[in-house]
Amino acid sequence: MNAMLEKLAGIETRFHSIEEKLAKASDDFQRVAGLARERAELEPIVAAFREYRSTSDQLEQAKAMLEGDDPELKGLAEEEIPRLEGKLEGLGRRLRSLLVPRDPRDDRNVIVEIRAGTGGEEAALFAANLFRMYSRYAEGRRWGVEVLSQNDTGIGGFKEIIFLVKGKGAYSRLKYESGVHRVQRVPVTEAQGRIHTSTATVAVLAEADEVEISIPEKDVKMDVFRSAGAGGQNVQKNSTAVRLTHLPTGIVVQCQDERSQLQNRVRAMSILRARLYEIEVEKRQAEEEASRRAQVGTADRAEKIRTYNFPQSRVTDHRIGISSHNLPAVLDGGIDLFIDELATHDEAARLQAAQG
Repeated sequence: MNAMLEKLAGIETRFHSIEEKLAKASDDFQRVAGLARERAELEPIVAAFREYRSTSDQLEQAKAMLEGDDPELKGLAEEEIPRLEGKLEGLGRRLRSLLVPRDPRDDRNVIVEIRAGTGGEEAALFAANLFRMYSRYAEGRRWGVEVLSQNDTGIGGFKEIIFLVKGKGAYSRLKYESGVHRVQRVPVTEAQGRIHTSTATVAVLAEADEVEISIPEKDVKMDVFRSAGAGGQNVQKNSTAVRLTHLPTGIVVQCQDERSQLQNRVRAMSILRARLYEIEVEKRQAEEEASRRAQVGTADRAEKIRTYNFPQSRVTDHRIGISSHNLPAVLDGGIDLFIDELATHDEAARLQAAQG
């Protein structure tokens, strides 16, 4: 416990230092933004530490009253000591939890990419099911959803759809959705009633701003072309679609949904920035904590994380071995059953890593 209290005292000193630096006006916007972000991360820890210290002082005072001669004060102290000891124990648990290394992306908006995998048209229809599921989940949490790019099949499916989910803590909840999702059902076009297995890949990327990920113009090649429409009046006559190629990594991003070339470029840049930020964070995490997520899987995009079985109305998350037997509710956004359990396992793994 003493080691933890020393660590907390150091955090409080750092917090004071950040506040002093922020009080002095600075023209270095990037530095100020970084300090403000660090202050916001440390604030709940410092607040809990101060409450712990105050409660500890009160407990010592109550114990001192037991040594006095005043019967009334002794009686009050005897009532207060169990309450304060319980409160102190709870605050200690909270502080240990707060000291577990947090994912710096947890409070961010996210860019979610869903791509149809094996299964042709059936996989594209499943990708549309997943998009609706996440949209409903976001709606339930009063988060906003904005489609950035889509490549639809014309009959209700998506070969690919990329969308932004805007809301505090969006990444902290949706980050567990990265991976391969598998569906087992009888396609409408299946005359024999045979069950087919199809897949869709989900990637969840934390939104990054220009301060964090600066992309030099020389590193990006931009191509413009006409948007592909469904024919007739929907075909764009001007070259408004944008394809960005990040030369150092080879990452290609394409946007064509907006009416202007500028709007498509802005959206494509936001997706590119999020992908580069993901690469940077994953590289840093690999260096610092190679096995931290061992208990909940690696979220590898080649790893099958969940199966949606329509004939049995069952959804199973393979990382934690939990199933729901109400598939319609899950597809309507009811995925907290899985996310809550994954978050619990993740926190336990991080706490173990921090203590080890």
